[in-house]
Amino acid sequence: MDAIDIFFQIAILVMSVVIHEVSHGVAAYVQGDKTAKYAGRLTLNPLPHIDPIGSIALPLLLAVTGSPFMIGWAKPVPYNPYNLRNQKWGSAIVGIAGPLSNILLAISFGFVFRFGGDLLPLAFLHICLTIAILNVVLAVFNMVPIPPLDGSKVLFSFFPYYWHRYEAILEQYGFILLLMFIFFLSPVVSTVSGFIIKLIIGI
Repeated sequence: MDAIDIFFQIAILVMSVVIHEVSHGVAAYVQGDKTAKYAGRLTLNPLPHIDPIGSIALPLLLAVTGSPFMIGWAKPVPYNPYNLRNQKWGSAIVGIAGPLSNILLAISFGFVFRFGGDLLPLAFLHICLTIAILNVVLAVFNMVPIPPLDGSKVLFSFFPYYWHRYEAILEQYGFILLLMFIFFLSPVVSTVSGFIIKLIIGI
C-alpha cells in the first residue's frame, strides 16, 4: 500500500468515525439530551472529534503493517443517559445509531460501486468500494459487546438496571480488552465484515 492509498484510507476512516459519533449525538438529542450540542459535538467538522490514537496512530499502524482491515475511533460524543426520554432503551438507541450510520454509508456507496461500473470512472468506483468496506468493518467492530464499544450499550439494555454496574466495572478494563480483541480476535471481524460486504456489493 503506497502513501497515497494510506492517506485516502485514513481520511475516509476519519470522516466515517466522525459521522458515527455525530449520529450518537443526534440520537441522544432527538431523545431529549442536549449534552452533545452544548459540547459542540453535533458538527461534521472533524477537528473536535479526532482522537490522536484511535483516529490517526492506530489506523496508520494497521496500514503500514499490512493489516487485512482498518479500524479506528473518534472521541466519544458525550451524552447524559438520565436525560433520555426512554430510560430502558434510550442508551441502546444512542449506541446503535453509530454503527447504523456506517451501514447506511456502506450500502449507499456499495450500491454505487455495484451498479455504476459502466457509468463511472474506475478511480471513483475504487473510492466507493473503500468507503463501503471501511464502514462495514467499523459497524461490525463497534457492535462487539466490549465496553466502551456500542455493542455493550445495546447488550446491557436487555439486562436489569442493576447489571449496569458490571458494565462500569468492565469499562475500567475496556482498553485492555479492546486491544486483546483487536490482536487476537480480529479474524472474527474480518469474517463477518467480508460476508456483509459481499451481500452489499454483490461479489
